[in-house]
Amino acid sequence: MNTPFDEEPHRRPGLFAGLRASFLTGIVVIAPVGLTVWLIWSVVGWIDGVVLPLVPHQFRLEQYIGLNLRGVGVIFFLVFTVIVGWIAKGLIGRSLIHFAEGLVDRMPVVRSVYSGIKQISETVFAQTERSFEKACLIQYPRRGIWAIGFISTTAKGEVSERAETSGELMSVFVPTTPNPTSGFLLFFPAEDIILLDMSIEDAAKLVISAGLVYPNEKDPTQPPE
Repeated sequence: MNTPFDEEPHRRPGLFAGLRASFLTGIVVIAPVGLTVWLIWSVVGWIDGVVLPLVPHQFRLEQYIGLNLRGVGVIFFLVFTVIVGWIAKGLIGRSLIHFAEGLVDRMPVVRSVYSGIKQISETVFAQTERSFEKACLIQYPRRGIWAIGFISTTAKGEVSERAETSGELMSVFVPTTPNPTSGFLLFFPAEDIILLDMSIEDAAKLVISAGLVYPNEKDPTQPPE
């Protein structure tokens, strides 16, 4: 017989609660994989839709096997891009590009569009483009509030000359959460920057997760905590 002072026995979760927990766990596992596969499948299909209409019928694989395989357009695109890049490295290719850019510079509207797209392409795809050097802590947007930033380069030129600082000036990219591709470019004196031991990848995970995923300090080879 139970008395009013007896503790209630531990209740096991019901069947519905167990199914709900299993369903949510499955969503967490399936969603990233499914979205990644869907994105790759969609991009490949889009490239096929753009490239294949430009390929002569006698060169299409479906004419010989009777199947429309997804990804054939991507292969044609990669081969064509490699050939164009190989030609552009040569003397004849550079001369043709210089001649074509000279014609584009004479077209007012086309010139602006072409120069903008070229600058973006060189920034994103150039092999010599430097990545972020180090993750850091800075006080932003005011003293007493700390934010994670990524050191890109040492400030140079007019920015470094006109800034009223006695020491070295560093350019720091401060990302936003949960989208780290947007943010702010700020310039800080080197003495106001605290370098972090965590890698760029771990710092990015911390920003994307809104502070929920911290680097594993006990064993860096293990997943973040």
